[in-house]
Formats: sequence, structure tokens, C-alpha cells
Amino acid sequence: MKLPSPVRPRKSRIVIIPLIDIMFFLLASFMMVSLQMSRTANIQVHLPEASQARRDFQPDMMQLAVDARGAVWLAHKEISLPELTLAVSNRFKANPHLPVFISGDRDTLHGKMVGVYQAVRAGGVQEISFMASDTPDSDKP
Repeated sequence: MKLPSPVRPRKSRIVIIPLIDIMFFLLASFMMVSLQMSRTANIQVHLPEASQARRDFQPDMMQLAVDARGAVWLAHKEISLPELTLAVSNRFKANPHLPVFISGDRDTLHGKMVGVYQAVRAGGVQEISFMASDTPDSDKP
């Protein structure tokens, strides 16, 4: 003879509220980390300050950096001005609206920056921007 149990059997169920909490935490963490990531994919230079500087990032942009001694860097590789003109013209043929961002160290000589500007213009690009810092650097002399 089978006797019924005095304890009612519980139905199993899936509780999703803790899962939602975890997903919101992961989403918030991902957003905070992505805001802190540096979008400059080039060498570190000390940018000059500008009163109207703003952050502008496009995934297909070409970033150039000119260090304090005047060396030009493209994608973490040092490059000469003729090679720069060739690289710019090749990318310009693939994308005629190619934006080029030049970040020059604040100690770079003006003549070196003009040489880079002329090399980019010789490649056919008309949309050239210079990067500037919107906050004062603490290591200024």
C-alpha cells in the first residue's frame, strides 16, 4: 500500500531574476571598460592643447603620428615620407573619403609637420585633421 507524503512535492522552476542582474552587471562593466579604452592606435605623443579640441573616432580613419624628432609613424611602424605618400594614395584609391588624422608631438618642429602634411596631400587626401589634447598636460615644462 502506497501512503501519500505529508509534504507536497515542489514543482521545479527556473529563476531568471538573478540571471538578469548578472547580465546588467556585465553590460555596465563592458560599457565602463569600453569608455576607458584608448582609441588612438599609434605611438604615444604629447599633443598640443587646443581650446576647441574634441574626440573624433572613425573606424576607417588613417592615423599618423610624428614624434618629437620628426619621425613619422603609421600603424606602429616608422615610415619615410615617400612611403607615406604611397601608402596614403593606395588607401585613398580604396576609399576616396579617407579621413587622415595627424598627431604631432608638441615638441615637433613646424617644418617636419608641413612635410607630413604635403606627403598626405600628394597622396590625394583632402580631409586632413590634426589631433590636439583638450586637457592640459601635467608634464609641461
